[in-house]
Amino acid sequence: MIDPHVHLRDWNQAEKETVAHGLATAKECGFTHVFDMPNTDPPLTDRKTILKRFELADGITGIEYHVWAGLTADPDQIREMVEVYRELHPRVVGLKLFLGQSTGNMGVTRYDDQKLVLRTLTDLGYRGTVAVHAEKESCMRPEKYVKGHFETHSDARPPEAEIESVRDILTIAYETGFQGNIHIAHISTAGAIRLVREARARQRVTMGVTPHHALFTVEDARDHDRYLKMNPPLRSESDRKAVFDALMDGTADWIESDHAPHTLAQKQAGASGIPGFHNMLLLIHALKSAGISDSRLRDLTYTTCANVLLDAEHR
Repeated sequence: MIDPHVHLRDWNQAEKETVAHGLATAKECGFTHVFDMPNTDPPLTDRKTILKRFELADGITGIEYHVWAGLTADPDQIREMVEVYRELHPRVVGLKLFLGQSTGNMGVTRYDDQKLVLRTLTDLGYRGTVAVHAEKESCMRPEKYVKGHFETHSDARPPEAEIESVRDILTIAYETGFQGNIHIAHISTAGAIRLVREARARQRVTMGVTPHHALFTVEDARDHDRYLKMNPPLRSESDRKAVFDALMDGTADWIESDHAPHTLAQKQAGASGIPGFHNMLLLIHALKSAGISDSRLRDLTYTTCANVLLDAEHR
């Protein structure tokens, strides 16, 4: 199985988790590949840091370690990441763009800057995947978050923040003639799912689903002791059902844990992100209980992701 969306921390965040520990846990859960996101500390936004990141997995067997390279709004940095991708693929599986701020503050939040990124990638002939964290800053209402009441995080980062961000990036990709694949990570709303379905008639777009968005709702976040706070946050039952149904009906392309550990003190202080490897197993069990076919489950846990992100054809 592949987990294409993890945050293994280490370096300046080693108190949360090390790469070695994260890989051991993933291997225990049955994963053969993990793809680490670039909002590490320091971030994976240059060739030297990416190569140093791979050293953390040296000597670890039984599981393959890959990374996403992070994008900024600097054309020279974008060019370097495309070169790194072409040099190191499939160890570097693709590029990651944060359309809103999340852990790591790597957000490229202005529409014009997002357009610059996609136009630069188009001019460079990049045809791989750009995974996006889709939340629009102007739609967020941070004043609605009440510390210690994790359910209010869903009010502070409402559904329209995701929906409008997805609309923006798909429009930008189409208008710039981007020939690569846009991957909407951790999709959480019925509205964003509809936009993905509509866009597939004209452009390459995939979407990933996390266990927490498929299994939990904002009501679950009311139990403070579960620390269910993450970006994007948990949604309504109707959104949760739409996300789960997308896994069953073939709309979703793969499942991804968004594994993002913190210390207990950090969670108590309101940090966003939860551990995810074991939740992937809970989701697989739920899908099997719902009658998913073995072939569809194989697509969600390995085949589609491998074809899109590991196949040399997409370089």
